[in-house]
Amino acid sequence: MQDVDTVRYPLAAPGSDAWERVVTKTRADLRDHGCSVLPEFIRPTSWETLRREGATVAPSAHYDVTETNVYNTKLDAGLPAEHPGRIIMRRGNAFVPRDLIPADSVIHRLYRDPSFVRFVAACFELPALHELADPLSGLVLNVVQPGMDHPWHFDLNEFTVSLLTQEPEDGGVFEYCPNIRSAGAENFDAVRAVLTGADRAPVRAQTLRPGDLQLFKGRYALHRVSAVHGDTARHTAIFAYSQRPGVMGSVTRTQQLFGRVLPTHRDAERHAIRVDQLLD
Repeated sequence: MQDVDTVRYPLAAPGSDAWERVVTKTRADLRDHGCSVLPEFIRPTSWETLRREGATVAPSAHYDVTETNVYNTKLDAGLPAEHPGRIIMRRGNAFVPRDLIPADSVIHRLYRDPSFVRFVAACFELPALHELADPLSGLVLNVVQPGMDHPWHFDLNEFTVSLLTQEPEDGGVFEYCPNIRSAGAENFDAVRAVLTGADRAPVRAQTLRPGDLQLFKGRYALHRVSAVHGDTARHTAIFAYSQRPGVMGSVTRTQQLFGRVLPTHRDAERHAIRVDQLLD
């Protein structure tokens, strides 16, 4: 892809010295910190195109201010008083679904580029990755308006790939707690301590810049985007892949994110198989 700095990130040359250096470093970051940032992955000459394309579709985002908890589960689930799921937060971020992002945009072309997908899989130490079959959530643009944040949550996917397309004037810092839970242990006490501010020790912070690519293990890492300040919204492209083909988003989460579901979501949910028993 002409928009990628292929000198620093030679996507089309797997096995080359430069490719191996980037992949090795990214793997080490992910093992040690659960997060790796590849600065200026997109060439500076393409930053304005990246920003403009995101700003053009941003008004199409589904925007809804609602109350939520860290697990995005029902708020009346009868949880114990000290359960972190009882802590209510305001969610006001918004998402533009894939079907409203032009196929010729930088982020859509990057999402589908075989050399990029192969590179991402290698960084996560996976044999292969697949685009989501979901026509809405495979690729999205996340919009955080001034005065809003993206509250603490966990991802449904074990790993997340994102690209900042528009930087806010102030705020909008990515904060995360790597490996605060595992597939076999929710670690509710530690999660609650972060949510209440009783313990900030697990929290790491990462300020991203336009064109920075972030690879992140978000299934087991509590994370958020802090409040955005100023007059400029924070825009981030989120690329969703799966280790198996044909993956669709759940009906509940799809409705939350986009305000609509498609017949394919309902059909897929009848045959869905969970990979763990975490709350979500």
